[in-house]
Amino acid sequence: MDFSLTGIWEHTGAFARFIIFTLAFMSVSSLVVMAERMLVFRKSRKDSRNFAAKMGAILAKGDLQQATGTNMGKDVGHLGRVIGSGLTAFRISPSNKDVAVESVARALERQAQREVQSLKRGLGVLATVGSTAPFVGLLGTTMGIVNAFQQMSVAGSGGLGTISAGISEALITTAFGLLVAIPAVIAYNFLSGWVDGRSVDISESSNEFLDVVARHMGGGSHAPQA
Repeated sequence: MDFSLTGIWEHTGAFARFIIFTLAFMSVSSLVVMAERMLVFRKSRKDSRNFAAKMGAILAKGDLQQATGTNMGKDVGHLGRVIGSGLTAFRISPSNKDVAVESVARALERQAQREVQSLKRGLGVLATVGSTAPFVGLLGTTMGIVNAFQQMSVAGSGGLGTISAGISEALITTAFGLLVAIPAVIAYNFLSGWVDGRSVDISESSNEFLDVVARHMGGGSHAPQA
C-alpha cells in the first residue's frame, strides 16, 4: 500500500471521507471566524483609541455640556458607544445628583454588556470546533479500526499487512481532527483574552466618566437639555 496522502485517500472508506469533509468544514468555519474577529477587533480598537484621544481632552476639563454636544461620528468603537450612552443618559437626566449619577451608571452598564457580547460573537464557533474536532476525528479512528478487523476477518489471517489500510484510515482522521482543533483552541484563547482586556478597559473608562459626572453635579452646574 502507498502510504502517501494520495495513497491513503484512495484506500479511505466512505465513512472516513465523510469525517474528513466534516472536519474540513469545521476548519474553514473556524478560519472565517478568526479572520472576521481579528478585523473587527482591530477596527474597534483603532476607533476607540481615536475616540478616547478626542473625548478625553474634553472630559479632562469637566465640560460635560461640550461633550454631550460633540458629534464624534459613527466610528467610535466599543469605548465610544459605551461613553456615548452615558452622555445621552446625562443629557436627559434630572437635576438631582444621585438620580442622575445612578441613571448614567445604569446606561453605562447596559451598553458595556452589549459591547462585550458583541465582541464575543463567533467565539462560540471556535470553542465548539476546538472541543469537538478531536472527538470527530476519534470517531473516524474507531470506524477505521473496526474496518481493519473486518478486513482481517474476511482475509482469514492476521498480520499488519492485512489491516494496514484500516489503520492508516484511522490515523489520518485522528491527525486531521487534531490539526483542526489546535488552531481553533489557540485562537479562542487569544481572542477571549483580548475581549477580557477590553472589558476591563470599558469598566475603567466607565468609572472615570462617572467620576466626572459626580464632580460636575457636585459643582451644581448641571443643566442638561433634552
